[in-house]
Amino acid sequence: MDLLNTLVDKGLRRELPSRGEALAVLATSDDELLDVVAAAGKVRRHWFGRRVKLNYLVNLKSGLCPEDCSYCSQRLGSEAGILKYTWLKPDQASEAAAAGLAGGAKRVCLVASGRGPTDRDVDRVSETIRAIKDEHEDVEVCACLGLLSDGQAERLRQAGADAYNHNLNTSEATYGDITTTHTYADRVDTVRKAHAAGLSACSGLIAGMGESDEDLVDVVFSLRELDPDSVPVNFLIPVEGTPLAKEWHLTPQRCLRILAMVRFVCPDIEVRIAGGREVHLRTMQPLALHLANSIFLGDYLTTEGQAGKADLEMIADAGFVVEGAGETTLPEHRTGGACGSGQGSCDSGQGACGAAPEAGEARTDLVAVRRRGAGTDLAPNA
Repeated sequence: MDLLNTLVDKGLRRELPSRGEALAVLATSDDELLDVVAAAGKVRRHWFGRRVKLNYLVNLKSGLCPEDCSYCSQRLGSEAGILKYTWLKPDQASEAAAAGLAGGAKRVCLVASGRGPTDRDVDRVSETIRAIKDEHEDVEVCACLGLLSDGQAERLRQAGADAYNHNLNTSEATYGDITTTHTYADRVDTVRKAHAAGLSACSGLIAGMGESDEDLVDVVFSLRELDPDSVPVNFLIPVEGTPLAKEWHLTPQRCLRILAMVRFVCPDIEVRIAGGREVHLRTMQPLALHLANSIFLGDYLTTEGQAGKADLEMIADAGFVVEGAGETTLPEHRTGGACGSGQGSCDSGQGACGAAPEAGEARTDLVAVRRRGAGTDLAPNA
């Protein structure tokens, strides 16, 4: 297939494909899917070998958010039955992080709901970062606290943070349909602040919110322009009690095509499968490892993932290996600054080719709200 040969050649040279080529990947048929996965897999293996980086989320503060992001179960006015709690203490967060690190995670992502941190919040998170690094010297710590004000990224860096996550989520053209309490430009500004402070920038997208192929390509090209070290790809988990609860458009095949397109556009960047992989990729998750070189271990912020043990077995069975703490995630030409990156934020998914279910066919049986781990008395799913 000429298209795929061209994309592989460009990926090995770190050359940006055209928008038309990216759109053509999303338009491939299910009959061509394995060819698409094999081609993108060549690019993935060239830059990252067969290593899979494991990341672990710690939800420092759950719910209680004043923003109206339609995809998020923590949003203002959410009726989702999620855990709600205020800030974990540093020792509680460190204990939660230890569970993921014991399961093989290399990076801990500290996430807090809200528009953005106050200076007092930055102090809190800084204490937590130091507590985690005192116990686990080699761990990478990524903070995800919302929109940053001037000077806050620098303070997080001084406290020991390695990375900062803030996702663009969707295209600039459709952003106002998803969120009204802040702008797409606000998000871009925060990613740039993280970059400027010397933090490894992590920024990704949510697929499945009713967007078009053009929207998906737009946001991935925008991410490529921002040049983050890591791009998390979330697939919408339509949580009951949120405005997008009936947006069930994704198929496993659609998810794989999206991941392949991201890999071709971002060949040497850490591509992470984030929220929703268990819900939408289901039994085809191992194929996705040929496209992405990073996943989240265990649960997400407000929804359950598969057991950490099952993740490790899947990686081994698919012929991949867990990336060690002493290994550098990114290719050598990208490691002049900070290391890797991450988050697996709220949720997401969308469909085009193939037999996608009609919108409104809610599969609530596939979604489990998190009831364990940080903020509870129950052991985490790591």
